[in-house]
Parts: sequence; C-alpha cells; structure tokens
Amino acid sequence: MAQAKVLTERDLEKLLATIRRSRHARRDRLAVLLTFWSGMRVGEVSSLRVRDLLNQDRSVKSEIRLSSEQTKGHHGRVVLLPEKLKDEIETYFRGVEVGSFDELIFRSQIRGRAFTAEGLAHRLKDIYSRAGLENASSHSGRRTFITNLANQGINARVLQELAGHKHLSTTQRYIDINDTILRRAVEMI
Repeated sequence: MAQAKVLTERDLEKLLATIRRSRHARRDRLAVLLTFWSGMRVGEVSSLRVRDLLNQDRSVKSEIRLSSEQTKGHHGRVVLLPEKLKDEIETYFRGVEVGSFDELIFRSQIRGRAFTAEGLAHRLKDIYSRAGLENASSHSGRRTFITNLANQGINARVLQELAGHKHLSTTQRYIDINDTILRRAVEMI
C-alpha cells in the first residue's frame, strides 16, 4: 500500500482555503490541524472529548493525554500542543456550546452523531479531494508533521516519541527523504 502523500505549506493553504468554504469549516479545520500540527492519528482525533482539550475553567490544555483506548497500539501517550494549535482550539471552542466535558468533540451532520475513526478519515479524504490534492489521505497530516520535523533536523528518537511509535523503524518509514534533508546533512560537515 502506498504511503500517504506528504503535503507542502502551499498544499496546506489550499486545503484550509477549501475548508473555509465548507459548511462545517470550524470543525473540519480543527480536525485537519490536529493531524498537521500535533501528528495525531485520525482515530485519536475522532476519540477526543472536551476534557481532553480543555481544563475545567475552559482554558486550553498544553498537552493531550490519550488513554490506551484512544490510541492505535493501545498504549496511552501524551501529545504536546504547539501554541498555534492551542490558539486554534481556543477559537474553535469560542463558538461551540459545551454541554458536558465527556462529550465527543467531532460530530457529523447526521443527527449529531460522533464521528468514528473511519467516518472522519472519509471526511478528511473528501476535503483533500475537493482541494485537488491527489494521493492525500487522512494520514497525510501525520506524515507531513513527522517529515517537517525531520527536515528541521529533529532527532529520529524524538520523532518516535512525538509520533507515539513503539519502534523507531516505524517512525523512519514516515519520513519522506527529500532534498532538504539531504542538503542539511551534507552541510553539517
């Protein structure tokens, strides 16, 4: 099976422009940015509850503590949130009424049901398609996150922790080796 496409900054801008025209722009934007800016899997995103992102005083948390039930490998992990993502979360909740902190965040338009991992993956794939991004999938954000950090020279072991991978070899498969990484490597001499 082919790997998800790693997207450029221009691709992300195109994607966000497409989302702005969406009926569910606020929801879709946050779901996409959680994959791009924190490296979360779509299944982890779909499982998020209000309590995962907000403190009791409605301030945004600095990290998401995923339980073993929320992760692919059934090993809990911590997802660190960069400031720009915390700002997006704050913006999202500014326009959303929160009934319960146990409430799932991402809901479909079908009777307000929460998205399953598969349903959210399908939604993201549709958004990528409408943006004209071929070979992109719900995993593109995660793969882009890991590759972008590798491009900046972040150690593979650190990337492994951020991705929540059990094995370093899994993380290494995510990294799209490109001219930027190769150039940075030879310039270190």
